[in-house]
Parts: sequence; C-alpha cells; structure tokens
Amino acid sequence: MKKFIIKVLIVIALIILVIGGIFTYKGYSLYKEAITETSIKEKIEQIKNDKENYTEYNKLPQNYINAVVAVEDRRFFEHNGIDVISITRAIFKDIQTMSLVEGGSTITQQLAKNTYFTQKKEITRKIAEIFMAFEYEKECTKEEIFELYTNTMYFGDGYYCIYDATKGYFDKEVGDMDLYECTLLAGIPNAPSVYSPTKNPELAKQRQMQVLKKMVKYKYLSQEEADKIINNQ
Repeated sequence: MKKFIIKVLIVIALIILVIGGIFTYKGYSLYKEAITETSIKEKIEQIKNDKENYTEYNKLPQNYINAVVAVEDRRFFEHNGIDVISITRAIFKDIQTMSLVEGGSTITQQLAKNTYFTQKKEITRKIAEIFMAFEYEKECTKEEIFELYTNTMYFGDGYYCIYDATKGYFDKEVGDMDLYECTLLAGIPNAPSVYSPTKNPELAKQRQMQVLKKMVKYKYLSQEEADKIINNQ
C-alpha cells in the first residue's frame, strides 16, 4: 500500500513539473515576443513622450511613496523584481480557493503588466510578467521603476497617471498633497472602479484605513498620526 501511494505521489509530482514547465515556456515566449517588439528603453521613451504631465520621482511626496510601498510592496526597495515570500503566500491562497484570487505582485510586476500585458488573470501572463519585471530591474533604478509605475497606473475616473489623479480629485499639484490625500490616492489603484472616492466614498475611506494601518505596521507613521487622519475624515 505504501509503495502504491509513493508511486501515485511521484506521478502527481511529475505531472505538476510537466504542467509547470509548459506554462513557464509559454510565459517566457510571451515575454520574449513582447520585449523583442519593444525594448524596455523604447517603452520608457514611449511613456515619457505620451504623458503630457509626466511626474518625476523627486516630485512625489515622501508620504505618498511610503504609503504605496506599505500597502502594495513593502520589500520593494530590497527585492530584484519579485517578492518570493509574497508569491509563496499567494500560491497557497490560490490553491486553497482554486482560483487566481491572490497575485503577490510587486510594484515592478505591476509596471510590467501595465506596460506590456493585459489585465486578465492568466498563469501564462503572470509568468511573462515575472520575466519582464526582471528586465525592468536590470535596466532601471528602483526610483525609475516607481516613477514609471505612478505614471502608468489607473486611478479611476479616467485618470491614468498620478498628475491627472491629483488634479482631478484634489485640484492640486502632486507635490502639494498632504498626508490625507497621499494615503487616499495610494489605495485607489488596487481596484479603481471600487475605491474611486467620487464613486464609492465609503469604500475609498475603508481602503485608506487599510493603507494607514500598513504604514503604522511598517513604521512609516505613528498610531497617533494615523488616528488624526482617521478621526478627521
């Protein structure tokens, strides 16, 4: 009986390896096709040329940078494009639910997805996104990656970059955002149609509270500072 179970487990392991290999090959092929058509340097040039109000990293408030890193990718300045811990956790959750509910995507992976691939949740695209994230990390500094991210994210209400979102929601320049506005804006791209403050102000507020909790957890804010924002809403 034990030998039979061992054989079954070996067969299952081999099947998983074969399926994993197939998806990896398809994902790599998708990445290779995309990068051959448009290199990272060409893509960056396209983004900067297409964005009339492109915002550079040094124009971003530190509170906004901290808020995004805390809620989206807390090891952003440490990893090489993917966060192994987050991906492993996401895989276990996906297996439990038998769906792609958890992404574990880093900021670099999100940039790769936004600039090269579709938003559809597919394993092949996810693997291609990982290869492209490595490419971005090889070609760009962390500051450049974050800068590109904020200029290509969708913030709801037809705002496809941080400049437009700041102007549209607050009628301010990016650098003039206060802590309240930074933490509100940082939470929107996770689900723009859900967290847009003009569409669902209560859900936007709940999301902002999640951002603040993460900032406190990772020592970007004190609990007192977070409470001031929460109590003044």
